[in-house]
Amino acid sequence: MRTRLASAARAALVSPLLMAAACAVSTQQEVDLGANYATQIAKELPIVQDPEVNRYITLLGDSLARVADQRNLDWHFTVVDSREVNAFAVPGGFIYVNRGLIERANTMAQVAGVIGHEIAHVTRRHSVKQMQKAQGANIGTTLLCTLTSVCNTGTAQSVINIGANAAFAKFSRTDEAEADEEGVRYLIKARIDPSGIPEMFAILLKERKEQPDALAAFFASHPLEESRIDDTKRMIANYPAAQTSGLTKDSPNFQAMKRRLVSLPAPKK
Repeated sequence: MRTRLASAARAALVSPLLMAAACAVSTQQEVDLGANYATQIAKELPIVQDPEVNRYITLLGDSLARVADQRNLDWHFTVVDSREVNAFAVPGGFIYVNRGLIERANTMAQVAGVIGHEIAHVTRRHSVKQMQKAQGANIGTTLLCTLTSVCNTGTAQSVINIGANAAFAKFSRTDEAEADEEGVRYLIKARIDPSGIPEMFAILLKERKEQPDALAAFFASHPLEESRIDDTKRMIANYPAAQTSGLTKDSPNFQAMKRRLVSLPAPKK
């Protein structure tokens, strides 16, 4: 596995990153970079293939991307078939949400909050900024070290962190706060209850206390403390009541999708 993963990743990931860091990244370059990542991710990650699950997540994601995207990106929303909790964004409009995260959510608004947050990392170009901050050699070192770690673990599950950790490193707290703020705005514009964002944070923090290892990958790439619950609640409270009342919190279609997802064969990792 080490030889296959490392060689493929060097070709598909390192070269585009080195080029991207060398100059300002245009939208087309960002899309091309994301497409290279998506191709590699599709080869290495277990992806949920159920058409009904994928259709629902795409519809939900598109409803948010429509109000968020000013660049007319071609968005792609994918469910990773892993029991681990994680979500990550690849430049150019590629959003990944782990099955384990969806299964832990209680309402549509909670999953929408996660997707809106990840969309914001793309629209605010946080991942591209991370690449530009690093010099070429440092990017290569980061990738190769992460890939070596992946191979040393011997578990395919670790590969799920390529998108979240290897390419973009850890988003800063400032970027995370900005993505939270944008996520709140996107949900309100899409007529979805933004309280799903702090609610999902509360679910994840509670589980971290009970099962720290279960959320290790998520917290490694998404700084999350108790204060973010209060911070996002304040963000929501800053909107006029007329904009935040009567918004959709849940739907029968979401619950039907979640039941279908739970009924699928258990993920291997």
